[in-house]
Parts: sequence; C-alpha cells; structure tokens
Amino acid sequence: MIRTFATAVAAYSALTIGLASLGVPASAASSPSLATLAQATTWFNGKPAESELRGRVVLVDFYTFNCINCKHTEPNLRALFHQHAPTALRIIGVHSPETAYEKDSRNVAASLKEQGIAWPVAVDNDFALWNAYGVEAWPTQMIFDRHGRLRATIVGEGQDDKINSTIDALIAER
Repeated sequence: MIRTFATAVAAYSALTIGLASLGVPASAASSPSLATLAQATTWFNGKPAESELRGRVVLVDFYTFNCINCKHTEPNLRALFHQHAPTALRIIGVHSPETAYEKDSRNVAASLKEQGIAWPVAVDNDFALWNAYGVEAWPTQMIFDRHGRLRATIVGEGQDDKINSTIDALIAER
C-alpha cells in the first residue's frame, strides 16, 4: 500500500537532482537518527536498549500489518533476523497503521504472533516516527550502519536482494 507514492518519487527525484547539482550525496540530505525511536512509548517484543543497537547494523521496517506489500517483505526480514540477529543485525519494526482496525493494539499483537515477528515493534498510531523519518509509503526499510548512520532507504516490496546485499555489505564493513 502506498501513501502518495508518486509524490514520494517526485520529491526524492527532485531532492537527488538538486543535491547532485550541488555535489552533495543524496544520503547526506537528511540524517534521521536511531535515537528518534526513543519517541515511541508503546512497544511489542520489548523496547531495544541503545546498547543493543550500538555496533550493529540496524534495519528499521516501517509497515502496517494488513498491507499486502508489507506482508510480502516479512519472510525475508524473518530470514535476516534468524541469520544475523542478535550479534550483527537488529531489526526494529515501526507499525504505522493505515486503518482504525490496525490501530487496535490487540490486533497488532495478534498479527505479530500470526506473522512470526519476534523483533521489537514500536506502535506509531499518530505517525510521529513516520513523519520524523520522512517516510512516504508502506513498506519502507531504513538501514543504518554500525555507527548509526543511515546508509539506505528502500521503499516497496520485491527488493529483497537489495536489502540483503546492503545488509551483507554493512555487516562486512569494519
């Protein structure tokens, strides 16, 4: 499910072109921080401590549980979780609901169990994290390196290879 996807693509393209003309890499345009996650007050599967993120690659997955596109990304995220967590990779979900049904915490909890999501998930019913990170569409994965720097933002489903290669490359960096 995409929230103004055309707008997001147009804005990203304009930003990238504008920055390139100034000689600035697109990744330097905005620097969302992992510390922003501390704004979340409700968590499922435990709130991650800063010490659990330090020195690890962190994938922040913005999704909503009834989104079919989001559901298509979950098997790859589960595989990454089992392959790399907790020593090299941390996955953090941010559940930003599209519908009133998805805002109900009982439904979120049931979906986590049903989908086999074992990593921490922040509840973002008011879209505070969504807006703070500048997210425009479900699903969006933001991948941070071991130093907490945003290194990739991947929007949409069907990009498992890009996610995996980015994570592998960041894990290999020292």
